[in-house]
Amino acid sequence: MTGWNATRAEGLERLAAFGPRMGRRYANGRNTDHGPGRHTAVSTLSPYIRRRLLLESEVVEAALAAHGPEAAEVFVQEVIWRGYFKGWLERRPQVWTNYVDGVQADLAVLDRDRRLRRDVTRAMQGETGIACFDAWAEELVQTGYLHNHARMWFASIWIFTLGLPWHMGADFFYRHLLDGDAASNTLGWRWVAGLHTRGKPYPARADNIARFTDGRFTPDHADLAEVTDGLERTEPEGLPSVMPIRSMTALQAGEPSALLITDEDCRVEDFDIADMDIRTAATLSASHLRSPLPVADHVSRFEEGALADAAGRAGVATVPLRADEPEALASWAAGAGARQIVTPFVTRGPLRDWLDRASPALQAHGIALCEWRRDWDDAIWPHATAGFFKVKKKIPGILEQTIAPR
Repeated sequence: MTGWNATRAEGLERLAAFGPRMGRRYANGRNTDHGPGRHTAVSTLSPYIRRRLLLESEVVEAALAAHGPEAAEVFVQEVIWRGYFKGWLERRPQVWTNYVDGVQADLAVLDRDRRLRRDVTRAMQGETGIACFDAWAEELVQTGYLHNHARMWFASIWIFTLGLPWHMGADFFYRHLLDGDAASNTLGWRWVAGLHTRGKPYPARADNIARFTDGRFTPDHADLAEVTDGLERTEPEGLPSVMPIRSMTALQAGEPSALLITDEDCRVEDFDIADMDIRTAATLSASHLRSPLPVADHVSRFEEGALADAAGRAGVATVPLRADEPEALASWAAGAGARQIVTPFVTRGPLRDWLDRASPALQAHGIALCEWRRDWDDAIWPHATAGFFKVKKKIPGILEQTIAPR
């Protein structure tokens, strides 16, 4: 995957190529991990969807057009899962804050605990002696991708068999996955740990791994922990309360504006920028914010390519910015005489945290941060307050709101 081009054109080519497999073939084969270079049963479009080089709505529309709602049902649900996780974390931002704090706390423990540091390092380097786990660690580091089923098995073995801190495992994924997303990654690890759907941890079972790797791996049952309890005891306070969806500052027509392009949404041409008074535009590199530890080079390169492609399609000249000192954002916009920065909605995660830290400097310069939010998010997020089933029941209405009738 590291050789893939981070462009919308490439994403569209891959979407067209996978279209014939979005129906029953996907539903029947999606759980099998065939190994590196052989992930033909799943779309592997996630790096493009993550950055909205491809929109969820157009991917779903392609599946429905090719296969109809019944045959495409499973594929459509998997795409909507991503929106559900985004909305769920947006409604419970404290869960993200707790994750960030947990990573910092675990890093401090690793500094003091030599044995734990050794065990975590061995796991990340694929040196545990558990063949399937070690192969997945190597595939992740080398390619930036793992089959979703492998991600679940890996996380379960990390947490329950190896007994390692789940925050460190989630951070390992986030630093290497090309489709790394704050919501999907954090909540995926919490789901395996029994913290998302509380009391229901995900067990990595030897027979399940053997079956859904087509026998590539046949771990001994005794090598994997029997999972009976999750990590609920580590969060005795339970889940935080559901919060309202964050409101946005509306952009003001005619105001001198600075256009900010991030890899949260690389389709800025979908928004009404042609008639805006754009004084300056910038691409903002922020993948290094994913972790206090070094982020994989292939993640940074994919982000760089996606931003360049987005700027080219938007038809605007851009300057490169890097999310380091938050005050630099205000200096850039103010230097061009802008009174507002306009950008697609930035969801809960490291870039949102950085923008929040930039807010005092923006206010001091009298610059508003204005965002656009897509109809897809507005259709899903109000229902993302509990488990996925609540959203699943609303899928017909969500599609009616977001997919143009054929």
